[in-house]
Amino acid sequence: MNRLLKFSDEVQNALTNNLPVLALESTIIAHGMPYPENLEVALSLEKLARKNGAVPATIALINGKICIGLDADELHELATAKNVKKASIREISMLLARQQTGATTVAATMFCAHLAGISVFATGGIGGVHRDVEASWDISADLEALQRLPVIVVSAGAKAILDLPKTLEYLETKGVPVYGYGCNELPAFYSRSSGLPIEQIDDVGEIAQRFLLDRNLQLTNGILVANPIPEDAEIPATEIEKAIEKALKAARKQNIYGARLTPFLLKSVVEYTAGKSLQANIKLVENNVVLGVELAKKLQKMQHSHEQNLKKNN
Repeated sequence: MNRLLKFSDEVQNALTNNLPVLALESTIIAHGMPYPENLEVALSLEKLARKNGAVPATIALINGKICIGLDADELHELATAKNVKKASIREISMLLARQQTGATTVAATMFCAHLAGISVFATGGIGGVHRDVEASWDISADLEALQRLPVIVVSAGAKAILDLPKTLEYLETKGVPVYGYGCNELPAFYSRSSGLPIEQIDDVGEIAQRFLLDRNLQLTNGILVANPIPEDAEIPATEIEKAIEKALKAARKQNIYGARLTPFLLKSVVEYTAGKSLQANIKLVENNVVLGVELAKKLQKMQHSHEQNLKKNN
């Protein structure tokens, strides 16, 4: 396994010395935003993580390796290349074998972070159950990953283009804890609330403790920490829903589905909101990185304390 993982010097040093590390996905760079905003956001998110006390580990598949932490050239390549593949878990081995560049989704980032020993991951919004699922059976692999990979995922809920009630119900069925940080309703990505109740926990220490207790109980699930978009960046649900409906109509007309659907819908919503949704996306990801860093720091501190107690007892 070690031969497939390539750590940046910064991330390797942090892991060796038990410093807090925060995983970041790369799909947002290659498929989530246009250039040059995508590169600017990628660099600013890493800078934000460092400023708040954690080492950022942006994850991608490059030259037959799972790269845990990217340098400036690799980030630029992801932001500008036209042939970057969207990599969920099922695509990882294929892209490694072909030595093709792949940008990791939430599911793939969770998988790679877990392989690398990183337990906290900040993203924008997770994938979920798509609208009209009865016809398409389109359900994101992100939900299965949350069931079987022990990683804390910080997001602004699920993407608003999805069927949020079904997504939350699916997570409950799979036994995935969903905790609201500063909210008692599932955030709706661009909007702060959805009307769907979830458990509110405003103490990062308690979230970290519950995560560690799950590990002690030998549970395999991750945890979804739902962190609402800042109030000053929120787009009202009634406003964003109009853009989403137009995007969905365009997708159906152009017969776009599967892996192409989410990037198409997000891009269309940006166009229909004259860029407003892109700015909201940037703000909510920044907000999630800040919270993700706090969770990574708290979890590292608690794990270190536990290890010290074990040494004393032995």
